[in-house]
Amino acid sequence: MTKKICVLPGDGIGPEITAQAVRVLAALKLDFELETALLGGAAVDAAGDPYPEATRKLAEEADAVLLGAVGGPKWDTLPREQRPEKGLLGIREHLNLFANLRPAVLYPELANASTLKPEVVSGLDILIVRELTGDIYFGQPRGIEQRNGERFGFNTMRYTESEIRRIGRVAFAAAGKRNKKLCSVDKMNVLETTQLWRDVMNELAPEYPDVTLSHMLVDNAAMQLVRAPRQFDVLVTGNMFGDILSDEASMLTGSIGMLPSASLDINNKGLYEPSHGSAPDIAGRNAANPLATILSVAMLLRYTFNLEAEAQAVENAVKKVLAEGCRTGDIFEPGMKKVGTKEMGDAVLAVL
Repeated sequence: MTKKICVLPGDGIGPEITAQAVRVLAALKLDFELETALLGGAAVDAAGDPYPEATRKLAEEADAVLLGAVGGPKWDTLPREQRPEKGLLGIREHLNLFANLRPAVLYPELANASTLKPEVVSGLDILIVRELTGDIYFGQPRGIEQRNGERFGFNTMRYTESEIRRIGRVAFAAAGKRNKKLCSVDKMNVLETTQLWRDVMNELAPEYPDVTLSHMLVDNAAMQLVRAPRQFDVLVTGNMFGDILSDEASMLTGSIGMLPSASLDINNKGLYEPSHGSAPDIAGRNAANPLATILSVAMLLRYTFNLEAEAQAVENAVKKVLAEGCRTGDIFEPGMKKVGTKEMGDAVLAVL
């Protein structure tokens, strides 16, 4: 039975990197039907809405969604409801994509590309599980208003027990398939919301006796990711903390251009995208690194379609291309072969 993938190229470098990922999907010769739609700034320009109805319908009908990136300074002065990021938050909420998985793996060939010493990061392989549809990004009330003669901005951090329990189960299950170590990150010493987070994680732990659960405050976790990142295997945290920590972790790997991600619903329908932004400064210059998007295809194959052999084939192709010395500008070092976006895609396809 043909499976449908909704492709959302987005803004900036999104169309360029997505094009390479689509080529990889095509090379696998699987029974997929791909259909493209607009999201983010491109959708605002064309339809006046960052998440138009036609895109909502296609995303709802598809088995999986492949996204490039959204946003850029061009749209920063628009009303908040029309900004590209509203499209991204909208599709996450609409499809109930509550579980964001962001692996941070340092390929041996890129040890020198990391901003940390090779002896600190060599062998790094961690997974950050981020709750994606709750927390301060979605909490109400929120806004900016006049109070006592001055502007007053406010947002609401909130979580329900069921939301925490749901993401906790995803994290415990992921840890059980890896090295059976789960670190839950919170700020329970000052935030009641995250005291509840810690309480629920502790309540879940007896259901997973083979997984060792630990806790860490978010400020310490941020420091430890730089000081001794290999102490971690799987981290689980809320939406805002996960947003920050996963971007920090990306630099351990040498470039955020190497980090894929999956955002899943309860049935493993997913939206797959690179962890980086739209990089409008290099858009259209054939300079962006498509590997995070190609690795997101591997996650799509693994999590939504259970095609483990095909997922590994894509990941192995990326490893071989790196071993052969191909580098886009973000991971380039002297002695390597500098290539553009399309040429990196060509190299991966040649291996496949």
